[in-house]
Amino acid sequence: MSRRGHLWAGAVSSLLALAIVFGVYELQLRHIEDQRTIDVIVPASFIPAGTLLEEPMLKRRPIVRDAFMEGMITDMRDAANMETMVPLGRDEPLLAWKLTKNGLMPGKDEATFQIPKSCVFSLSSHIRAGDRVVLFVSGPDGESARLFGREIKVASVKSAANVEIDDKNFSHLMSMAEDDRERMYLSRREANAAIDHVNLILKEEEWLAIDKICRRQEHKLVIAFSSALPAEVGS
Repeated sequence: MSRRGHLWAGAVSSLLALAIVFGVYELQLRHIEDQRTIDVIVPASFIPAGTLLEEPMLKRRPIVRDAFMEGMITDMRDAANMETMVPLGRDEPLLAWKLTKNGLMPGKDEATFQIPKSCVFSLSSHIRAGDRVVLFVSGPDGESARLFGREIKVASVKSAANVEIDDKNFSHLMSMAEDDRERMYLSRREANAAIDHVNLILKEEEWLAIDKICRRQEHKLVIAFSSALPAEVGS
């Protein structure tokens, strides 16, 4: 090989060595950076309160470990299908206390409406806040039919004294939060106050349909408890 060939070979070898050293350096920096950061789950855009979260609404975002707080969610599965209790800002790390699987807040295009007593023909005594109910309309001469194509979430049920009906020692909602179904059943048995009025979470067109029925005064609502639990029924 000529002198010039040796020089070119030496130059190429030097460049390759520098590239390898630089690559190793970059890998070390990345490894150090990975040790200093942790991925948390954040909203991809602003999310209103009462929204049922889906994975496309969320993304991962690295933050420095020193900024990580207890309660921040790091697993997408812990956030998907949960409901937001407060509004969430874009790129704001999700905190567990801001989410619930048994939310009582109205979602998008929904609101909470109190059903007038004069409009109710029959109301299941086992209904509690957070339950799902099925609505029927009952009319004269056996004219009855189911209302709407979905189950409706109950925001609250109260006695004549305007007090939430529940087990004083261990509430139905607390049992739901802890997924204690046996305790949920017992809380229903132990809460014996009569239901005076019920608040339902409805879409605008659903409330207008109910209001129209009530104004006729010929048809009334039957509010029936559904055996499906909120965590098992899609919104």
